[in-house]
Amino acid sequence: MKVKENYNQIRSAIQEACEKANRKPEDITVIAVTKYVSVERALEAIEAGVRHLGENRDEGLLAKWEVLGDKPTWHFIGTLQTRKVKNIIDKVDFIHSLDRISLAKEIDKRAGRKINCFVQVNVSGEESKQGIEPEDLFEFISKLAEYKNLHIIGLMTMAPFTSDEDLLRSCFRKLKDLQSKVRDLNYEFAPCAELSMGMSNDFSIAIEEGATMVRIGTALVGEKDQEV
Repeated sequence: MKVKENYNQIRSAIQEACEKANRKPEDITVIAVTKYVSVERALEAIEAGVRHLGENRDEGLLAKWEVLGDKPTWHFIGTLQTRKVKNIIDKVDFIHSLDRISLAKEIDKRAGRKINCFVQVNVSGEESKQGIEPEDLFEFISKLAEYKNLHIIGLMTMAPFTSDEDLLRSCFRKLKDLQSKVRDLNYEFAPCAELSMGMSNDFSIAIEEGATMVRIGTALVGEKDQEV
């Protein structure tokens, strides 16, 4: 597995997408999704220049954190069970999956500092996807004002796994539109300047539609190589 070669190819694709959209590559953060790979593979990503790692289970994050510590910036990108917040809250810098008040309350209670959070929105309408319904988003965000340890930096979504470019663009544009509307409310606790969207199969399209953080697993660190 040549993680460095993969990363160079991804950076070239980001450059191309940014040129199409009249954006700057330095405004895009690549999160290496390391949930299915070993600590060694994650370290390869760091050595290749990746500064952000994403995990979707507390066990996987803790196992890698024990070895890698604060070498990378840690992102929790999966569904976060309320009872597991205490396990990861002092290890992560970003949580991408805030989708209910009970979770907001637990993060606020457990955090000894402000935590950067993305509100997850189900813009595709798929029943299999987690997230706030778009029509419930503004009321949900307004309720987050009372939780002082939450800093709502943006919105996150998972697009359908499809090769239908029009459908992907539609999902990403919906999230971008919602993000712009929340940002324009000028909430101090929710600047909402970021968009976490796009994965291995669709990150270029996501960037063209406004993504600021892309979550890339297979295309960067490869397929599953061990249970974590």
